[in-house]
Amino acid sequence: MAAMRREIRLRHYSRRTEEAYVRWVVRFVRFQGMRHPGEMGKAEVEGFLSWLAETRRVAASTQTQALAALLFLYKYVLRVELPWLDEVVRAPKRPRLPVVLSRGEVRRVLEEMSGVEGLVAAMLYGSGLRLLEALQLRVKDVDFTRVRVIVRAGKGDRDRQTMLADSLIPVLERHLARVKARHERDVAAGAGWVPLPGALSGKFPNAGREWGWQWVFPAGRVLGDVEPGRRGRWHLHPTTVQRAVTAAVRRSGITKRATCHTFRHSFATHLLENRYDIRTVQELLGHRDVSTTMIYTHVLQQGVMGVRSPLDVE
Repeated sequence: MAAMRREIRLRHYSRRTEEAYVRWVVRFVRFQGMRHPGEMGKAEVEGFLSWLAETRRVAASTQTQALAALLFLYKYVLRVELPWLDEVVRAPKRPRLPVVLSRGEVRRVLEEMSGVEGLVAAMLYGSGLRLLEALQLRVKDVDFTRVRVIVRAGKGDRDRQTMLADSLIPVLERHLARVKARHERDVAAGAGWVPLPGALSGKFPNAGREWGWQWVFPAGRVLGDVEPGRRGRWHLHPTTVQRAVTAAVRRSGITKRATCHTFRHSFATHLLENRYDIRTVQELLGHRDVSTTMIYTHVLQQGVMGVRSPLDVE
């Protein structure tokens, strides 16, 4: 596992990808009776992936992720090239439409939220951010002058910029004023550090304490290991916002299975309903290919949804 983590980090994969790959390798080894992967090969990998599809009935994307993890293990860690896995039972890939809230439903959910969690949810909808993109925002990446948010090292390790909702500017400014005051108290107490990306902590030894590098949404507790020998805060934990959104959806009476990511789906759909160009929406969302953005055209109030039922025709 140490060798696998090392190879993943050498290729600058995200931390979430690293954890997912490691979990799949552990699951594979346990499925095969704790045999070492070096003693196994194509047949065992095919058996595991087929078991996932036939017995566990996982989604196609889940099986694909497991395959990617095992191929990485054999290619980069064990230095073994697996031949094409032609005996694998493939999990069926079924098209799914995203859950989208109407504007009124978004308003009802946000009205049921308050505090930092409510501000995060409003930014998910107002800027089309993924949850971790919002939680990992640094103060320097919120540009009030140009009314934009810079997402650093988003999905696929790509940077992008997106809009900042005008209505959130005064709320966000008040929030950052409180965060700054707390940061100054942390510094006075010998803490105030945040982890920096890559090797920046070595290049700029004091940057981890600077205001611009602080999290927009810091955690409530000071920890002792954000950097070696340095006390500070991580960003707010995703489950904190996820639970708050789930509770707000329940209180609002909405029966749709809405999550934090539903705000991003709703952001894209409502922009397209407002006749914004799909390429613009693609850039705001950070999609590599426009075909990914096209899924939102299937939930617009047009096309099939714009056809009038014959029962309603006089």
